[in-house]
Amino acid sequence: MDIRSNEPYWLIVNSLPQSYPSLQKSISSEVLVIGAGITGALTAYKLIEEGKKVIMVDRRDICNGSTAASTSMLQYEIDVPLHKLIEQVGLTCAVSSYQNCEKAIKELKKVATKVKSSCDFEYKKSVYFTSSKKDISFLKDEFEARQEHGFKVKWLLKDELQDLGLKAFAAIESQSGAIMDVYKLANDILKYCSKKGLEIYDRTEIEEIKTNKEKTIAKTKSGLTIEVDHVVHCTGYESTETVKENIVNLKSTFALASEAYETLPQAFKKHIYWNTDAPYLYFRSTEDGRIVMGGGDRDFKNATRRDALLPKKERELAKKFQKCFPEIPFIADYSWAGTFGETKDGLPYFGKTDPQKNEHYILGFGGNGITFSAMGMDAIIHSINKTPHPYLEYYKFNR
Repeated sequence: MDIRSNEPYWLIVNSLPQSYPSLQKSISSEVLVIGAGITGALTAYKLIEEGKKVIMVDRRDICNGSTAASTSMLQYEIDVPLHKLIEQVGLTCAVSSYQNCEKAIKELKKVATKVKSSCDFEYKKSVYFTSSKKDISFLKDEFEARQEHGFKVKWLLKDELQDLGLKAFAAIESQSGAIMDVYKLANDILKYCSKKGLEIYDRTEIEEIKTNKEKTIAKTKSGLTIEVDHVVHCTGYESTETVKENIVNLKSTFALASEAYETLPQAFKKHIYWNTDAPYLYFRSTEDGRIVMGGGDRDFKNATRRDALLPKKERELAKKFQKCFPEIPFIADYSWAGTFGETKDGLPYFGKTDPQKNEHYILGFGGNGITFSAMGMDAIIHSINKTPHPYLEYYKFNR
């Protein structure tokens, strides 16, 4: 699957931090992690910390799938609003999912500090706003649900938003948000783990996985084998190639990075933004003084159609930015597109698809893909050890 197009901003500013060899001989270990993006990196980190012997493979260069295309905004808010999620999955699952996404932001900071990553992690306030009068009551319901369940939120009125430079009717300001360069963090985690014994092989594609007695054997396209006790799939949107269940609705999404400002606009010094539109837009700043925005999702995954739309989407997104921030000039410097997906409840999938096989999945989808991946670090240990954990119940397959 072609899951991104054009060279995203993160690839350009980081170049290629390090390279790894492809697999050249058949090998064995305890755990095989398939997928070397941020999900695979965090999963491998946890397994290595637990003393496991781990092999990692990716069909591409390391971190060159969805991780490279991410806009790297960290929010505890899930694609499905809390008051709607409570109706869908119940109070306990909904509230704990929001709470654990909030904790995951702090956990990502801890990991970044531990591996000494230069990923420009920075806490920001998150502003969830509406540019439409009809969404004010919806947003108020969401504010009250979050407030009732202990989240630190503030209701912002039109004049207060105007002071921020944002043209909108109302908003929820949350204390918990952050930005970083997830491409850099994932690479730094893998570099740290490789020094701890993680074996990494890029441009190595797994073609078939079979169970032989108590071992699981993965066969590469070149005919080599990797024999392990457990396989962990961290393949994101490409998991649709191996999971039979219809778990995610794939879409095309688009992103822009502006030229660098001499001085970062005041509105972006302490805040990140997203709105109630469907599909929603989101905005953040970067360490080198740019503004990154994304959205404009379309309900198809065809890469050719997606890439053909990029020039049009670039103009469309820049125009929408101007409507939200009329006093801030936006000149696009980079644009890219990728595959994006949402689950029916906005939640991830963790655990096994088949209880009889030692194949596990850590799949974070939607706008919370990165925080879900951090939550997956806890889930994978319990999935492998066959011990109960709330995540393996809340986010199970066939739910």
